[in-house]
Amino acid sequence: MTTAKTACILCSRNCGLEVDVVDGRLKKIRGDTAHPSSKGYLCNKAARLDNYQNHADRLTHPLKRQADGSFVRVTWDQALQDIAQQLNAIRDTYGGDAFAFVGGGGQGNHLGGAYGRQLLPAMKSRFAYSSLAQEKTGDFWVNGRLFGAQNCHPMEDVEHADYVLFIGANPYQSHGIVNARDVLKDIRNNPARTMVVIDPRRTETADQADIHLQLRPGTDAFLLLAMLSIIVRENLHDQSFIDTRCTGFDEVKAELLKVPVAEYADRADVPLVDVERVARGFASAKRGCVRVDLGTQHTLHTTLNAYLEKLLYLITGNFGQAGSNNLHTAFLPLIGNTDETKVKPGKSLKRTAFHKMMPIGGMYPPNILPDEILKAGEQRVRAVVCDSSNPLLTYADSTAQEAAFKALDLLVVVDIAMTETAWLAHYILPAASQFEKTEATGFTLEFPQNYFHLRPPIIAPIGESLPEPEIYTRLLEKMGILPPHFPFLAAIARSEPNITGHLGYMTALGVTLSRNKRWAPYAASIMYRTLGSALPLAAAAPLLPIAMGYAKEHAVAVRRAGHRGTSLTLGSNLFRAILEGESGTVLSEHEHSEMWSLLKTSDRRVYLHVPEMLDEIRVVATEAPLATEFPFILMAGERRTYNANQIFRDPAWRKVDHAGALRIHPDDARVLFLATGDAAQCQTERGSINVTVEIDETVRPGVVTLPHGYGASFQDSKPIGPPVNQLTSTSHCEQFSKTPFHKYVPAAIFKLNAT
Repeated sequence: MTTAKTACILCSRNCGLEVDVVDGRLKKIRGDTAHPSSKGYLCNKAARLDNYQNHADRLTHPLKRQADGSFVRVTWDQALQDIAQQLNAIRDTYGGDAFAFVGGGGQGNHLGGAYGRQLLPAMKSRFAYSSLAQEKTGDFWVNGRLFGAQNCHPMEDVEHADYVLFIGANPYQSHGIVNARDVLKDIRNNPARTMVVIDPRRTETADQADIHLQLRPGTDAFLLLAMLSIIVRENLHDQSFIDTRCTGFDEVKAELLKVPVAEYADRADVPLVDVERVARGFASAKRGCVRVDLGTQHTLHTTLNAYLEKLLYLITGNFGQAGSNNLHTAFLPLIGNTDETKVKPGKSLKRTAFHKMMPIGGMYPPNILPDEILKAGEQRVRAVVCDSSNPLLTYADSTAQEAAFKALDLLVVVDIAMTETAWLAHYILPAASQFEKTEATGFTLEFPQNYFHLRPPIIAPIGESLPEPEIYTRLLEKMGILPPHFPFLAAIARSEPNITGHLGYMTALGVTLSRNKRWAPYAASIMYRTLGSALPLAAAAPLLPIAMGYAKEHAVAVRRAGHRGTSLTLGSNLFRAILEGESGTVLSEHEHSEMWSLLKTSDRRVYLHVPEMLDEIRVVATEAPLATEFPFILMAGERRTYNANQIFRDPAWRKVDHAGALRIHPDDARVLFLATGDAAQCQTERGSINVTVEIDETVRPGVVTLPHGYGASFQDSKPIGPPVNQLTSTSHCEQFSKTPFHKYVPAAIFKLNAT
């Protein structure tokens, strides 16, 4: 038995773990008390991680699909050579737009994604599709307008807030904040602090809240507008803060004053007195913050919702201080800034062929991918490399995704398991699991202190599986993009670290790339092949220039966190600290006044006036309730105790709720003659599935819920639990970001006769 430090990979918190490993199995799993953020915290889901690591659907060797749909084992050399030849042929024949990279990375799986994205310049393509682009891009778009860049990402300091608004968020189950359940308990038990939950369901978090506004699904914008209007009507906004830090408030105020508060409260089906109570309470709080999640990001008016929730904390001055919302530094660049208003004259952002969609944060939404494959004619996407993602299960409209992926000339899947998408692939490449390779937890979104956790492998890879850095570097070599050896760089890497702290290597790398500019987009693989050979963790090599850049940009904060060095050596010393920090490394320690330097506007002010969003406010004023023949609203993707996206395929990990039951209010169940355990059919405009019923009084009447993370065909069985995306549609989405309305799916429920 060995005991090792690692991290959980199930949500964005990536809590530190201490694990006993016995014969390749994750036995006893504990919270790592030395972890700088989680400090020993652990939820129930992490204790079941061996079900991710060891199960019957693990891939162990490369596979090639035959004409009859079966798979045959091939060598890595054969698979990569074939893939390289076909990718080159597709690019040279049809151009770069014929290729898309789908997925890449994932929760706690961030290094692999950086290597995989190198295929985009190799294929002369910009089309990167990911799950993040069907969740958060409306939010990123708004960030760009308010703060000057789409990667200016606010976080919330719930731990130190006096008044917390959770909107469409259930951190008791979904976590997403530091040590969620402990923090919620602290707020609940402190009479000087207030917790408000805005959600159509009385969630586990709502059960602990002081106030629960159980709004009608899809009415978030109306409720938020009513609250904002009350704040400005009653002069509860922080005018001093606005004058000092913001621009464009007068235009926003004029629109908010037009809001019919009572009408909008009624539209949301929330008593006006409660709306007023929350608006006044939040505005008058000493330290208030807002936490949102997919509940408000996967429903009607996604992008407008993002704008309005940010206005709540901005116009009340709850920004840039302890217990409020704050921007944060970012070590790994998880998103980019592709704001069409910031593009240099004479240039434009790459639009897709069919939908003419521009990227947000450097990403394109999966909702449009089926059309870009099937309906774009000669400009269609013909080849896809799908990495650590399962679109046939996790993207909206599984039927449309399946039809599109079947039509590809080439589909390559890089994954640890035989997924629904992998069954359609022409080639399947087995990746090492997150505990079998060097990885990093990149969702470190903290302020004023931020950290980074580099994780070494703690288990030997299964079979012939390889880590993504090796897979993609070999593929680039087979494509003729990179030579197999860089002798000079490798020699420098081995000889000079202790002498110059890697400065000699970085100088040599800079010279090499300046002389061979075509190699610059592939610096990650070049460093992996050269610097990596001299490091204990080869895949971490590209973190060296990132650490140097971070230390240069935030030198004072890096030194405040305890790192030492001159302007030349501080970055390399930070890199070494990351390599050696088995429980994670505190990167920087800011003061709250320094947050304003993180804004990307030229004058470091927040630009409240976003014309497109004020237009949307005017649109919703004339918007009629959505007409539908379906009597229920399905909220798809509910967070529960035993669901975790698609990362657990083996159903054995679930102690309860094996069926992923459809939850329905007792009054609705009575009308339909349904009881807990009954079989029913859930039908939407797109399709229907059979479900097991659970009567649940926490659900609003007229609303039903289903969890995500079910529906996998484990060991090629029938889907286990509800394949919820057979009910969702790619066209039922938001105009700005194409975000699907998973939390607002009109549905009908029918009782099935017992057999």
